[in-house]
Amino acid sequence: VQLVESGGGLVQPGGSLRLSCAASGFTFSSSAMSWARQAPGKGLEWVSGIYSDGSAHYTDSVKGRFTISRDNAKNTVYLQMNSLKPEDTAVYYCHLLPGGSWGQGTQVTVSS
Repeated sequence: VQLVESGGGLVQPGGSLRLSCAASGFTFSSSAMSWARQAPGKGLEWVSGIYSDGSAHYTDSVKGRFTISRDNAKNTVYLQMNSLKPEDTAVYYCHLLPGGSWGQGTQVTVSS
């Protein structure tokens, strides 16, 4: 199993980023996936999850700003992040559910 995140970077408050997680080594289309993040000096926080039927769930702090989606043809899960805030600064990880592999993470920094 391999999960490779990309798309992080530095963005100003109010800006947008789209994270991607390319998956391989398992049957992606039938798997639930999630995004989690770890801010500096804090613990890991679940952000969003998407199931094989496309149903999506979000932590309250990102509802209305983040959108998770998947492309089963490309074995990729995305996290579109809009209206970014400084408190969204963290390393974002892709995760295979339940209890599966993690990616290496991609840094998102929201700062002016």
